[in-house]
Amino acid sequence: MTVDNPSSSDSDRAVRELYTRLIEAWDKRNARDFALLFASDGSLVGFDGSQVNGQVEVGAHLAEIFSHHQTPAYISIVREVRSIASDVTLLRANTGLIPSGKDDCDPALNAVQSMVAVLQGGAWKVALFQNTPAAFHDRPDLTKKLNEELRARLKERPPAKK
Repeated sequence: MTVDNPSSSDSDRAVRELYTRLIEAWDKRNARDFALLFASDGSLVGFDGSQVNGQVEVGAHLAEIFSHHQTPAYISIVREVRSIASDVTLLRANTGLIPSGKDDCDPALNAVQSMVAVLQGGAWKVALFQNTPAAFHDRPDLTKKLNEELRARLKERPPAKK
């Protein structure tokens, strides 16, 4: 996972790192690590519209997904990191998913992700993570552009360790 345009702000860097750890936990299929990045009352809105509330339920939800599905790995492009308040930051990204055994993303799984992070007890936590399909209905030019950007990002990525 790579991140665009690193910021000089400590909070921006910390929130980017939180997002990176979230994506890495997904890629490793580690529901516990994924859930621990959430605030105790954090919320998740999944790609299919599932709404899950609370760190414990987020972990249980992901454990269920990982036990029944061979989840693809993410490729991400962070589009924006914006401070809302001194202890609240919004991160927006576009993502693609690379199915297991493949070397390209599946355009049907492209998404727009939004993450609201909050500073609690000196640590940044996910208050809300939303993963919305990037369907771009009746706008094939936007679909093509995002696919090209994600594929370019995929080519920049170091080869997977064997």
